[in-house]
Amino acid sequence: MPSIVVVGANWGDEGKGRIVDFLAADASASIRFQGGNNAGHTVVNDFGTFKLHQLPSGIFNPDCTAVLGPGMVISPAALSEEIAEVKAAGIEVKMHISDRATLCLPIHALEDTLEELRLGDGAYGSTRQGIAPAYGDRVMKKGILVGWLMQPEVLLERIKFMLDWKMPQLKALYPTCDFNQTAEEMTEWLLEVTAPWRKFICNVTEPLKVMQKNDANLLFEAQLGAGRDLVYGEYPWTTSSNVTAAYAGIGSGLPALRPERIIAVAKSFSSSVGTGTLVTAMEEQDNFREAANEYGAVTGRPRDMGYFDAVATRNGVELQAATEIALTKIDCLSGMADLKICTSYAGEHTENPIWPQTSALSPVYENMQAWQEDITGCRTFESLPKAAQAYVLRIEELMGVPVSMVSVGPEREQMIIR
Repeated sequence: MPSIVVVGANWGDEGKGRIVDFLAADASASIRFQGGNNAGHTVVNDFGTFKLHQLPSGIFNPDCTAVLGPGMVISPAALSEEIAEVKAAGIEVKMHISDRATLCLPIHALEDTLEELRLGDGAYGSTRQGIAPAYGDRVMKKGILVGWLMQPEVLLERIKFMLDWKMPQLKALYPTCDFNQTAEEMTEWLLEVTAPWRKFICNVTEPLKVMQKNDANLLFEAQLGAGRDLVYGEYPWTTSSNVTAAYAGIGSGLPALRPERIIAVAKSFSSSVGTGTLVTAMEEQDNFREAANEYGAVTGRPRDMGYFDAVATRNGVELQAATEIALTKIDCLSGMADLKICTSYAGEHTENPIWPQTSALSPVYENMQAWQEDITGCRTFESLPKAAQAYVLRIEELMGVPVSMVSVGPEREQMIIR
């Protein structure tokens, strides 16, 4: 059975959660390999509608083990709440949580918030969940590892070490910082709040290697998209981890991973939340945003809306080394009077192949024929209106890899397989 990596081709919010939920029906493990509580993967299935932040989207398959990999930063209280939510819906939780993952603590969320406030108009648009400070502590060798929850005396020692280093800096840079929790109090809180999931902590490499040996189907899920990658994204408006498929093995606990399929998920239009530049932004986007329900799953912030950007998406597809594309939310384009695709940029530095949105650019559009029909009931590519088929085929031509999946709605069955 293949190893499948599902990644974002754009800036995140492409619909990866619904693709993973669909594919998880045949998976033995669903694995998150980076990011943390800043993710917002919306899944709609027979159990209801869920906005997952840390749990992999494959958790709803009772035969699928959810894995939180070592590349993640895990917010402990939020994870406990998320587990309780899916349990309340009747889901049996089968999990492995990496002992090498990093804890994202309330002090990190505070630090994140204080820095965004300090930056003012120059803020990065963070979700203020503490992701960047938690990753920063890991790089500075001051992070708190999940595995230390199983060794309370080590946990206390490392928290003291971290606070002795961090608190003088916070109080100097942010005079309003009022964090006064002691290392002992933080340790006690952590042991209490992680009780629902400490039994799942392990070296996740071992069970994953067993699954590999047994030719199991492994499904790897990224958070955000190529445009937010720490190295190759629209720096500095990026996330704090590597969101590309190349990191899937390292972040999951299988560094030698060679996936058979890499599915880059792309919306049939462009959207972006946070800061940065959306080259193809629509002049009038409020009505389309409402109709497409384009709001951040974590923060509820309205997303900037734009026409399909073939330049940025092709960059993302290439960065992800995608073997195929899953195109989502094409049903939202039904009834659009003005339908077009950005095929190139005009302006300075357009020769820069990696996310040139920091330059002064303007889109060059190709007009496409619109369609009026409701396509949410279509289940084959041939049943789509000819204009919708042409739209998908033109995107496929511009991307250089096949569009293998087309979603026409949020439900599992609203998926066209080509």
